[in-house]
Amino acid sequence: MNLHEFQAKQLFTRYGIATPRGQAVTSGSQARQAAEQLGGERWVVKAQVHTGGRGKAGGVKIVDTLDGVADATYDMLGQRLITQQTTAQGLPINQVLIEQPSDIQRELYLAVLVDRVSQRVVFMVSVQGGMDIEEVAQENPDAILNLMVDPVVGLQPYQCRRAGFFLGLSGNAFKQLQTVMQGLYRLFTENDASLVEINPLVVTGQDELLAVDAKLNLDDNALFRHAELAAMFDPAQEDETEVVAQQYGLNYISLDGEVACMVNGAGLAMATMDLIQKEGGQPANFLDVGGGTTADRVAEAFKLILSDHKVKSILVNIFGGIVRCDLIAEGIIQAAKDVGLSLPVIVRLEGTNAQLGRELLANSGMTIQVAQDLTDAARQSVSAAQEAVV
Repeated sequence: MNLHEFQAKQLFTRYGIATPRGQAVTSGSQARQAAEQLGGERWVVKAQVHTGGRGKAGGVKIVDTLDGVADATYDMLGQRLITQQTTAQGLPINQVLIEQPSDIQRELYLAVLVDRVSQRVVFMVSVQGGMDIEEVAQENPDAILNLMVDPVVGLQPYQCRRAGFFLGLSGNAFKQLQTVMQGLYRLFTENDASLVEINPLVVTGQDELLAVDAKLNLDDNALFRHAELAAMFDPAQEDETEVVAQQYGLNYISLDGEVACMVNGAGLAMATMDLIQKEGGQPANFLDVGGGTTADRVAEAFKLILSDHKVKSILVNIFGGIVRCDLIAEGIIQAAKDVGLSLPVIVRLEGTNAQLGRELLANSGMTIQVAQDLTDAARQSVSAAQEAVV
């Protein structure tokens, strides 16, 4: 789960990480009031959306009048921001962060994430802050230092000093780096985060460190331990279909193809998508209905699939280990009737009572084709989608 910048900065403050003074608002009048309370002669207006690259896309503006703050906020709210990290539809701007500008002398990069290879929490630091870290890694990998943290002893002071030397810090900023890194490590571990990123972490004219931006991703599987954080979820920033899928216990991700998949099991779903591509098609989604599939869940899965107008055919691939294939077949038939299914459906069933399930589907009188094996199912679904396009 992603948090907005202003939400991440609220957590930063709890853990002793300095951020610019700011306030999130939802209207131009609130923005003007926030700027008045912050004081000063210049303000930064930042669109709150779950994407990077906001500045390049017009989502960050610096203004020097109160009217300018209100106008910039009014112009942003209700719009959709399109960046290199979003789809062509972009993301809606429903909140704006008003901040005091920072006296930036240097821009650094600092992040904490889980390294799956080493099975360690790793700190990434770079002198090239303000840039996309992927670009830095590709063009100048020596500009990045990775510090692996032993989970038994945690982040050590010598690692913070090593990061400080690598970044060329001295004086007060060098001392503050340990406070920032220790705070980030506690924030990361205590809140079950998967990524915390500060880009840029700036050195101010007063030789202090300031987190000008903040990105925080949380582990969805651990949210049951963090009710306060779970309440920060913003469904407007997510794919509407994926949000609905979560409500029914379905794992759904929208893709760009025309062959929809409905599978029980993540590994089986990945293999199904690979076979669709091998046969010359493109999967329209990743959809794992889970091992304990029910007729109701199948019906909701069909509704999700049909909400995508790109879909031209549907491939159902079920392995009946925990559940019986005949019950799944009955669920598919009932769900197809309930949603008024008209698209070609190709079903592959294997496992407990698979033959009985195939017979039920074949005798249903609906546009449901029974495949003999997975390769045959993929070939039929791709062919059906191509014929629909023609």
